[in-house]
Amino acid sequence: MTKKINLFANLKSDFASGLVVFLVALPLCLGIAMASGAPLFSGIIAGVVGGIVVGYLSQSHISVSGPAAGLTAIVLTAITDLGAFDVFLMSVFIAGLIQLALGFLKAGSISNYFPTNVIEGMLAGIGIIIILKQIPHAFGYDADYEGDQAFIQNDGSNSFSFLFDVLNHIHMGAVVVSVVSLAILLAWDKVSFLKRIKLVPGALIAVIAGVVLNEVFISTGSPLAIAKEHLVSLPVPKSFDDFKSILILPDFTAVANPKVWVVAATIAVVASIETLLCIEATDRMDVQKRYTNTNVELRAQGVGNIVSSLLGGLPMTSVVVRSSANNNAGAKSKLSAIIHGILLLISVLSIPTILNKIPLATLATVLILVGYKLAKPAAFIHFWKKGKYQFVPFIATLVFVVATDLLKGVALGIIISIIFVLRGNLKRAYVFKKEEYEDGDIIHIDLAQEVSFLNKAAIKQTLNEIPENSKVIINAHDTEYIAHDVLDLIREFKETRAIDENIKVKLKGFKEAYELENTPENNNHVTIEHYYDVAKREVVHKEVIKEE
Repeated sequence: MTKKINLFANLKSDFASGLVVFLVALPLCLGIAMASGAPLFSGIIAGVVGGIVVGYLSQSHISVSGPAAGLTAIVLTAITDLGAFDVFLMSVFIAGLIQLALGFLKAGSISNYFPTNVIEGMLAGIGIIIILKQIPHAFGYDADYEGDQAFIQNDGSNSFSFLFDVLNHIHMGAVVVSVVSLAILLAWDKVSFLKRIKLVPGALIAVIAGVVLNEVFISTGSPLAIAKEHLVSLPVPKSFDDFKSILILPDFTAVANPKVWVVAATIAVVASIETLLCIEATDRMDVQKRYTNTNVELRAQGVGNIVSSLLGGLPMTSVVVRSSANNNAGAKSKLSAIIHGILLLISVLSIPTILNKIPLATLATVLILVGYKLAKPAAFIHFWKKGKYQFVPFIATLVFVVATDLLKGVALGIIISIIFVLRGNLKRAYVFKKEEYEDGDIIHIDLAQEVSFLNKAAIKQTLNEIPENSKVIINAHDTEYIAHDVLDLIREFKETRAIDENIKVKLKGFKEAYELENTPENNNHVTIEHYYDVAKREVVHKEVIKEE
């Protein structure tokens, strides 16, 4: 059941997180546009539309959309092959229409079949990529563009060898700015009285400190002064005509060009898959454990790409880097994404000169901390303890996301997960009993011997359909294996929705390692065991009648 959302219920925290995402998104929008061979403002336009339009239409609470690094190679090749940027925009327009159709056809439901360990491996891999790519910027070496996620770079080096090149290009001014920025960010998270200042995020203070430091270096003639090429480089329109030239319309006469349709289909498929992966990941980050309607998300992305193309913007997806920065900054609702889009729009129209004073080293420090939170050592330990069936897909996904790209890494992780399930449990059918019950009856759910991530969608739907004030028994006595994804679903149902809607839950036969049993289950402090003892005779009686 979808609840009506009050967008302004958490304005203070959402404004602060929107400000952080704005600071992170600004150089990424410019860098991705540059790498795509597109006008710089096309990246900003996509960021604005992704924030305001998609942010408003989406039902995701913490995801943020914008131009994606995963599409840069497709966009660069497409603009070259099609011969003109306005012809390419026609492909983006058609891609948006295709995504709209996919949303109405409910293609978003495939996200239910992404295993948790693969999603977590993807997040950890992206975290490592962010750290590897931002370390050179933190030391003042900006040869690689912001937003690049490719392991093999254009000059033939890779992300690891590029780190050694940094040793020959260290800029001490950038290092000083990075160290000061890092100290501010860590202090903002650790010092109690600073943590209470919710409206002023640590990232903003770090950015202001970086600008002030560099201005002091410049005014004193210090060799630590950071040159223009190591600062944010936003185009500065000088007249109204400059603004008008930014807005480029698609060439609708190119609709009959077969190449336009091939590019459109490619963008629609890749952007949709990346969006679904990001939505599944951000739902897992959400501390309130809210689920996003992925079909609505595809429709929102489709509208976003249509609007972006009509304004001269790049194609977009939901993006993990911005979404994780949003979550880490304390976002509570989608208002944060909308605010980030509004700030992008206002800033590029009114204060581009001020923004161009921000050192890339400061923004790199902010992103390095985002990367660390995505790839914490605790995640590796967690999946190692879960055993090889959880750890191997996790680590394989991570390695291939870093070494190749997001889609190839996730595809490999899913293939390995399926092989593990088929190899160990090829002949074991999944059994999930669901019957009609009258008010007051006990709903009895029996799990089979094997419950894999492939059963996640059916179980999620069943738990969502359980009415308020119900009594539920979930029996795992005959179950030998339960996927981590399914355990998470049951745990979240028991600890959140069951309490909120007065659903009494009894879990039987679950192993102690799952840490699911023996928890008081509602606000009236009535234990599971108490209600079950009262109802036990009724359950036995019903089973005897069925046997007779």
